[in-house]
Amino acid sequence: MPKQICLIQGHPDDNPKTLCHGLARSYLDGARAGGHKVRKLNVAALDVPYLASSADFLTSPPAQIKEAQDMIAASDHVVFVYPLWLGSMPAKLKAFLEQVARHEFLITQDPKGGWPTKKMKGKSARVIVTMGMPAAAYQLAFNKSGVKSMEQGILTLSGFKPVRDTLIGSVGAADENQRMKWLATVRALGVKGA
Repeated sequence: MPKQICLIQGHPDDNPKTLCHGLARSYLDGARAGGHKVRKLNVAALDVPYLASSADFLTSPPAQIKEAQDMIAASDHVVFVYPLWLGSMPAKLKAFLEQVARHEFLITQDPKGGWPTKKMKGKSARVIVTMGMPAAAYQLAFNKSGVKSMEQGILTLSGFKPVRDTLIGSVGAADENQRMKWLATVRALGVKGA
């Protein structure tokens, strides 16, 4: 069944030659070939201010972020593509997600201090993360800690389910043949809308 997909390219460098941009294009091509409707957000092209206080979360976001919220709200499935930097997502992507969370878009806080209301129920997500170290080493030695903070602390907490990941490691040592395999793998995910 065709899905409405929001593809968020989270690499802060707008250079189309980065692997993340290539992976995002492959996913997009595959999803369209699979009959899905896809809207893409390029975080690198957005002016994303940093939040300075917890009070900012309660106010309406800037117009660009409101448009991103609308795209996410209209989607069945949200895909994030980004590099692992210093063990987590790049700062610009984190700032973007903080902006997206504004005005109780992702969760509604319980005034009594209980568990927040998950506002993204009914949506699924995939996180595609590139890294310099081998992906297996990241999983074993670091228990995917930075990716888990995204998956559990943001996506699952907001109600996305299921949340799946694709970890692509040793990118600096990859030859063209390996890159083509990664692009094909991600394109196949797009065809399935997974």
